[in-house]
Amino acid sequence: MEQIRQWNIELELVKTKKGAILYKINVGENHFFLEQNPLKDSKYGYAYRKLKEKFPEFYMFWEIKNDRYTGRLLTGIFLDKEDIDMFITDVLKDEEFKKYEDIQEEIEK
Repeated sequence: MEQIRQWNIELELVKTKKGAILYKINVGENHFFLEQNPLKDSKYGYAYRKLKEKFPEFYMFWEIKNDRYTGRLLTGIFLDKEDIDMFITDVLKDEEFKKYEDIQEEIEK
């Protein structure tokens, strides 16, 4: 595998004024992604709590650049192989993908 570009990314665990413990991903000067606060009584706080109940390893981060929310979101989930189909089915509301073969590419070194 050939490296095209490299970023120095820093992961922090932070505590908000109201006591929530959140992940913060620093990607550059005054540019970071902050985990959605699951304790926040808001549209996305509620949604995040519900997603975390069903998928505890699901993460949702808001992009903040120059002290402003950009409106962009970084999401991800850590799953074991046997849980992937359930997650995809829940998200897509469709099982069409199951008709395709599970092809795993060789990892380049």
